[in-house]
Amino acid sequence: MLLTQDRILTCAHVVGEADARMWVEFAESPGIPPVAARVAPDGWLPGREGPDREDVAVLALDSPRPQAEPAPLGRRLERGREVWAGGYSQTFDDGMWLSGRISGLHGDWVQLDARNNAEVVRPGFSGAAVHTRREGSRPEQVVGLVVSWRGDLELALPTENDLAFSYMIPVDRIAELVPLVAELCGPDGWDPGLARRLRHWFAGVDQPSVRFGVVPSGGGRDRTLRHQLHRAHLVHHGGRDRPAALVETLVAQLRPPRHQRNRYRDWLLEGGDEPERSLAGRPAAGPVLAVLGLDEDPDPAGLVRVLARVRTLGFRLLVTVRAADGPWFDPVVRDLLVPALDEQAEELLRRAERGEREWARLSGLIDSASAPPRPATDPATRRRHLRDLRALPEPHARLTALKQLLRDLRTDLGTRPGPGGPGLPEQRTGPAGRP
Repeated sequence: MLLTQDRILTCAHVVGEADARMWVEFAESPGIPPVAARVAPDGWLPGREGPDREDVAVLALDSPRPQAEPAPLGRRLERGREVWAGGYSQTFDDGMWLSGRISGLHGDWVQLDARNNAEVVRPGFSGAAVHTRREGSRPEQVVGLVVSWRGDLELALPTENDLAFSYMIPVDRIAELVPLVAELCGPDGWDPGLARRLRHWFAGVDQPSVRFGVVPSGGGRDRTLRHQLHRAHLVHHGGRDRPAALVETLVAQLRPPRHQRNRYRDWLLEGGDEPERSLAGRPAAGPVLAVLGLDEDPDPAGLVRVLARVRTLGFRLLVTVRAADGPWFDPVVRDLLVPALDEQAEELLRRAERGEREWARLSGLIDSASAPPRPATDPATRRRHLRDLRALPEPHARLTALKQLLRDLRTDLGTRPGPGGPGLPEQRTGPAGRP
């Protein structure tokens, strides 16, 4: 069970010894490379001796795996609620899912009742996450860790016994033992809304070239942001990395002609005359540069000017600050957000104008039911509106007007901001992914 990008939760008896070194594979996400792991500091919790010991181990991965989706932990248990667990028992190399219902406490463990003995867990399930099903507005959650099973005849397999039950260690109990689990279960564990918005933005369909947000250091929003950063091509840390080093990296990746490298370097850092723009990509279509803690840079306004020039080369920018106000605010609005939203408004408006021309061309040739949908508002009206708001002298007023215009254009086109297409593959974390 993945807790964070570099911590795994499993059973102590799966690990065997506190000094053991293990090999972790992401079987449901074969594109994620395996990684070695060992017991994390304070992560060995075999508990007291006996059949009801805690049997918990937290493993530290040798290198993080942010491509994998962390388990959405939940502490709430409801008697009779259906749960699922996936495991890799003998003869089921591709895995299998078993279901059961929450029954009641058995010491610190929770008994799970299966429909029949064939759906009782068996070797190969220890340490597996126990999931609830998504029901309406209630999201899927992981409420426990498979730990064992028992049969009344004490025979080797559940099906050989008359009665057999599965057991899990509930997340609520694990949270008492592992501070990280307690933190992840709390209201500031993760920010699912931020994760969803970032995935949509990284997917890059109908998204502005700049995304900006306030992400305080530490806590759920920061943890969520860092878990998504593997999607960025470059990451710059304000106050820790120098803008000059960022520019050197950018120039190396842009690979301009040798005689123009210094010119690109000087222009990105200082401005002035632009070099030839053959390296500029299509707006909002290039690689992603993530800037964390813009306000921690000694000269945030100067860094904004550098980023504004980087954006014109086709880069997409994810920019965060730690505090909600500061001297960076006006430059970010004027030099990053307004140009990015203006660029997106122009793109959507051109799409609406193309749709209007297509509608006019075909409306006389085919019946109305077969004609493409006509934009709800005349694009010429939207074009005049865009021209008027570009004349607004105050950047904040332009930003507000651009946001409204984008909402109107999306309504005209019948689109919504969102992924709108395939994103990055994600790990299947529960029964929703069953065939």
